[in-house]
Amino acid sequence: MTTAASDKAFKKAEHKRARRAVNAHDLTLDDALVSKEFGAPWGAPKDGKQWIDARRFPEIMRK
Repeated sequence: MTTAASDKAFKKAEHKRARRAVNAHDLTLDDALVSKEFGAPWGAPKDGKQWIDARRFPEIMRK
């Protein structure tokens, strides 16, 4: 469960940051950048947990 509506803005910004870094990186001197350096899913706005009070919302926490 999350309070964020979408990851679209986060993904768009991270892909832009990755493209800029790859374009600025000199591939003749070094190896290519690792794609895992950008857009870590645990940094996204939809990541995280939400506390739900079982006494206030028994229909959600029925199991």
